[in-house]
Amino acid sequence: MCRAVFFLLFAVSLTSCQENGALNKEDKQLTKKSAEHRPHEQALTGLDTNLRDVQALNPDIQIDLKYTGSANFLGKKLYSKINRAYLQQDVAKRLARVQEALQQKNPGYHLLIYDALRPLAVQQLMWKALDSLPPAERSKFVSNPKNLSLHNMGAAIDLTITDANGKPLDMGAGFDDIRQLAYPIFEDSFLRTGQLTALQVKNRKLLRNAMQAQGFRQLPTEWWHYNACSRDVAKSKYKVFYTENDIFTTPTSN
Repeated sequence: MCRAVFFLLFAVSLTSCQENGALNKEDKQLTKKSAEHRPHEQALTGLDTNLRDVQALNPDIQIDLKYTGSANFLGKKLYSKINRAYLQQDVAKRLARVQEALQQKNPGYHLLIYDALRPLAVQQLMWKALDSLPPAERSKFVSNPKNLSLHNMGAAIDLTITDANGKPLDMGAGFDDIRQLAYPIFEDSFLRTGQLTALQVKNRKLLRNAMQAQGFRQLPTEWWHYNACSRDVAKSKYKVFYTENDIFTTPTSN
């Protein structure tokens, strides 16, 4: 989930989501990989043409979508149709290249996606669930739907890394952990006090360096959240997906 808008202003300047029109060498390799290995791909004829199923592009990326079940901060299922990790096409290509580079340097390691495209209607459910908090405090944990989240445009990803045994790396705090222990901006302080170990910080940096190499930037209050570009760039390039029905051009069987 995304937090306060002012936290985004703290982040380093975000790179543009733009890609070159012609396929470069890496894109050609991804295209070949996608054509040869499609064990996770479902029939995507009904998927909005702006989007890609990340695993259809690179099946080495794993998913564990937390809002398709109850293992999330609300404790209930929030998606009724989404069961894949969908992103804007250019964003999905960049994430596929992250996986390629990660696996080259760390054989057996995989990206594990917790959330990708999130319709605005679900964002509103998250916002309402915390209505006991004043808006200023609430927005530290969930972006105000009025301001949109990059998740709502398929331009943000929540993820981690799994090791060669398929186990998520220890990041020192869990997904959707609202404690400051999950804040990347406080890692050095928590390392000095022993609340984070050197290995936990190393694991976070492994994910951060891999994502930043493809232009993704981390939210300073969530070790798992990465934006593909700035909010303004996303609004100028991408459509907003208001409901799950907006994601599909034809009805799904889910």
